[in-house]
Amino acid sequence: MLAIYLRHHAAASRGGLDLFERSARSQLDAEVRRELRVLTSEVAQDRERLLDALRRLGVSRPKVAEVLVGVAETVGRLKPNGTLARRSPLSDLMELEALSAAVEAKRLGWVSLRIASDHDHRLDGAELDRLIDRARDQRDRLEGLHRGAIARVLAGAGAAR
Repeated sequence: MLAIYLRHHAAASRGGLDLFERSARSQLDAEVRRELRVLTSEVAQDRERLLDALRRLGVSRPKVAEVLVGVAETVGRLKPNGTLARRSPLSDLMELEALSAAVEAKRLGWVSLRIASDHDHRLDGAELDRLIDRARDQRDRLEGLHRGAIARVLAGAGAAR
């Protein structure tokens, strides 16, 4: 069960990283793009920690699933956002919500592995504690960005469109 669980998280982490990378390039607000670049680097490091855990446990990477998740992330960009020819501020808000959900899923994955580490000493409990704390910090930073986006998109000018 642990191998299957890890493969699911590894595949999802590919899509999450893709979304972070794209959002860090495309958000309309320059400060949000800067913060997302920092978060993207951290998320890439976290993904490497997850892939290291797979290797330590002798679990193969879900390469086909990773490709499919990448395709799904690309297709997910095709959604109504109130504009046809340019990026909508609503896309910024929706992406921040998706990024927050991805980080929360990652945090819960680390929590699950932390509990499993009590019974499987191939998993480093102290490292998992650090990763849990880092995911909480990432989630809090994303929430701050999200609050700012709400103010710009929903509470600001043009919110009633």
